[in-house]
Amino acid sequence: MIRMLIPVLDRRGAAEAARFAAFMFLERCVTEVELLEVLEPIDQGRAAAFHTRSSLVRLEKQAMLDALIDARAILEEAGVPYKWKRVFGSRIKAIAAYAATTQPDVMVIDASHMGFFRRLLTLAGLSTRTVTPVTMVH
Repeated sequence: MIRMLIPVLDRRGAAEAARFAAFMFLERCVTEVELLEVLEPIDQGRAAAFHTRSSLVRLEKQAMLDALIDARAILEEAGVPYKWKRVFGSRIKAIAAYAATTQPDVMVIDASHMGFFRRLLTLAGLSTRTVTPVTMVH
């Protein structure tokens, strides 16, 4: 049976990956799902010039929580056993480090909201940093 890792990369969430995991669970292919919430450093980028660090952190956590709630609702409705963890750092490095420690069987990423180049960079970055197979769903 398969242990699946679903990284929640941004505020647009991981709903498609959660739907895929629910389908695979109902087909008896997946035994456990782990949601990984990845928060990048807030103090980089343009928004830091106009907002305080604490307000940016609060807004980002709330946006990620909303995305996580959507994915969790999909998994709960299908009866999928899951757990979730929050990590901090750059997306690719944080996901690869976490996958190295937990060693999931497969990683599923919701790419429905990503542009072509972001998909390519994400897939290339994860493929070179981890031995875990990566699947992107749309």
